[in-house]
Amino acid sequence: MNLTVAYLQNILQGRFELKLIEELASVGQLKTVAGGSYLIRPGEYIRSVPIIVSGSVKIMRPDPEGREALLYYLGGVDTCAISLTCCLSSRQSEVTAIVEEDALIISIPVEKVDEWTCRFSSWKQFVFQTYQKRFDNLLQTIDGVIFQKLDERLIAYLQKKVSSCGCSILSITHEEIAQELVTSREVISRLLKQLEKRGYIKLTRNKITMLS
Repeated sequence: MNLTVAYLQNILQGRFELKLIEELASVGQLKTVAGGSYLIRPGEYIRSVPIIVSGSVKIMRPDPEGREALLYYLGGVDTCAISLTCCLSSRQSEVTAIVEEDALIISIPVEKVDEWTCRFSSWKQFVFQTYQKRFDNLLQTIDGVIFQKLDERLIAYLQKKVSSCGCSILSITHEEIAQELVTSREVISRLLKQLEKRGYIKLTRNKITMLS
């Protein structure tokens, strides 16, 4: 899909200067990516940097045994700091990026990331803000592991997913939650039943409705 300056000005809402928007329109590609699709897997090289226009993408960190822990979500004119780092240093990805809700993505050639950082102050600020946002996300994750009980982490996890998708009903299994929080399905099922008794959620088959 072709990008236009008018379209970019509308979605970016003054974030970038006109010259940068014109270049973004000429080299960027607008793509619709279905939920469940992978943007990057561990060991792959970053070929393009995504800006998420709509929808949501989750970033997962695998361990040597194949388990994956949730790091953070992307959405709403957002990009991935790890993608920026990998493309600037020509490193292989160490994370999994998977589209959770159907997403509209602007794909940017990797060579433009460094070039625009030198030429456009608004792009440099966008990159720095992305790093700061992801750093804050990781601090929240670390704080959750160190200071929060698992039931508190579960509530925070569900709230993040609701915020990310803009919905109150989550289509997800207990096994998927357990994998992302790096615990067992039995523990998650027990905690979810406790949350249901406390009136936080309603459980149905492979769905969780947030009530408060």
